[in-house]
Amino acid sequence: MTGGGRPSRPAPRSRRGVRTRQALIAAAREVFERDGYLDARITDISKAAGVAAGSFYTYFTDKEEIFAALVEQVQEEMLHPHLRERTGVTGPRELIDAANREYLRSYERNARLMALFEQVAQIDEKFHRLRVERGNAFAERNAQMIRSLQERGEADPELDPLVTALSLSAMVGRMAYLYYVARIDITYDRLVTTLNRIWFNALDLGPSA
Repeated sequence: MTGGGRPSRPAPRSRRGVRTRQALIAAAREVFERDGYLDARITDISKAAGVAAGSFYTYFTDKEEIFAALVEQVQEEMLHPHLRERTGVTGPRELIDAANREYLRSYERNARLMALFEQVAQIDEKFHRLRVERGNAFAERNAQMIRSLQERGEADPELDPLVTALSLSAMVGRMAYLYYVARIDITYDRLVTTLNRIWFNALDLGPSA
């Protein structure tokens, strides 16, 4: 279902269908970033994807649905789950540093789309809810990490993991927006080291082993 309650198109089963759908999403990104959400046209998305205008409706019901699919794709990239398993990092300070750096790198790659998503979420209730869901997904991932640290005696046991994660995740997300979209005048190293120190202090982490 789309955010407005209309049925969404089923996912294609053929390889050609999957390729065409992905081409439309890639084209949508190009058009949305160039023209903005309100001025983007389905005909321009179809043209950029190299498909007939009518083919768009084989895969998406409307502009809203393809924008939601694009946001979902970027969200999956930025969530970077299982960081410990993928990197081999185990120390809490090193793990937080790796997570913050990976998030910032992902945000940099998607900064124009993230800025557009912020704008659309302010004027469209459906995308506002999607933005909240995205924030909750990030927070829950971080809450799991905080719980794990608490269970090992490495973080303040009196902290509420989810509230703490929501607060710290919001801070990192907002600072990413200010750095990559609003272009505040600070260095990347200063940004990362400050974010990390706030995380360390908030969780009352001990010094590195």
